[in-house]
Amino acid sequence: MHRARALVAITALLLAGCQAGAGAGATEKPSLLIWTGGGPGGEATQALGAIFARENGVDVNVQIIPEDLQTQFVTASQAGRAPDVVMGAHDWIGNLVQNATIDPLQMTDDTKAGYQDLAIKAVTFNGQVYGMPYTMNNIVLFRNTALVPDAPRSMEELVQKGTQLKSSGKAQEILALPVGPTGDPYHINPLFTSGGGYIFGTRDTGDFDPADLGVAKPGATAAYAKIRALGEGGAGVLKRSITTDNILSLFSGGKAPFMISGPWQLPQLQQTGVKYDISPVPPFEGGQPARPFITVDAAYVASRGDNKALAQEFVTNFWSRPDTGTALYTATSSVPALKEALATVRAGDPLVGKVSDAGVEFGQIMPSIPAMAVVWDPLGKAEAAVVGGADPASTISAAASAIQAQIK
Repeated sequence: MHRARALVAITALLLAGCQAGAGAGATEKPSLLIWTGGGPGGEATQALGAIFARENGVDVNVQIIPEDLQTQFVTASQAGRAPDVVMGAHDWIGNLVQNATIDPLQMTDDTKAGYQDLAIKAVTFNGQVYGMPYTMNNIVLFRNTALVPDAPRSMEELVQKGTQLKSSGKAQEILALPVGPTGDPYHINPLFTSGGGYIFGTRDTGDFDPADLGVAKPGATAAYAKIRALGEGGAGVLKRSITTDNILSLFSGGKAPFMISGPWQLPQLQQTGVKYDISPVPPFEGGQPARPFITVDAAYVASRGDNKALAQEFVTNFWSRPDTGTALYTATSSVPALKEALATVRAGDPLVGKVSDAGVEFGQIMPSIPAMAVVWDPLGKAEAAVVGGADPASTISAAASAIQAQIK
């Protein structure tokens, strides 16, 4: 149903483009090659590429690269076979700039002002804007309002309410937060930051500093002590048996009154009939704010593409249009980064607005420096071990040493 609505919306946009587009001449038309990932976002990009082609009298070839898009893009660029435009996450930027594979964008101040500030910051690297953001996502707390009418103000209150429901037989789990056998630093970050931890510090410029590894600091140990207290040997809130594969069924089936996840769950939840609401992930009592990672998807102009002028036109003028942003939301359920598109979506679905508001108020941009790539595995394994009962101090110290050894 959701994909059908997406196709209707994009088809309407295509028809409008057909009426506005110029007729093709007999000469060979300029062409644009775009690489994107798979899924609904890739299909939407193909449809939107056809609109741009019709409106501008050019050829557009959108190729879906289902796996390892970033790696394949860097390899193709180094071999002289780069596309003109690539779609990807903002945390690719450090690696892409380091490999000289993308160009800064020709973005005006008026264009920047049309976006959420955090979205622009996410695609800025060394003082230059490299990507045109189109989604800005973060995780939030979903709660079953039939079981918990009011949002918990703290993690301790969440645990108390969930424990009461579990003790009375109204729930089987307290919280559906994915941990899994190898951990999930993305989903645990609000608890990690509220407990006093951070991953990388920032320089005066606002750029992340790989030399300031927060995982090696006392705050990380304190945060993991709180996480351990919520784990399998403590309150039983966090469990390695809870993964991204079963959180939705736990929550929508009434087995868990709370779920921490993102807006991508909204279409499925709307089909389940469960009554729910959204609020920011609550902090620990007396702790720091619970900060979810902000992740941004963006369009990039390849530095070694064959048609960079047309690529700049597509990225800066077409991909930044409100109707493009709205169509992408309809296809992907990702929150629009463009303010005007978000306002349109919010009017039809206030819950999307609540996700965005939580991100704007509490969100923390996921680091885009190359060093972030070596953080995920050691930190995730440390999380899983601590949730299982391992000593926080020695576990996080070992993870920090493993990360520092890999940072170049």
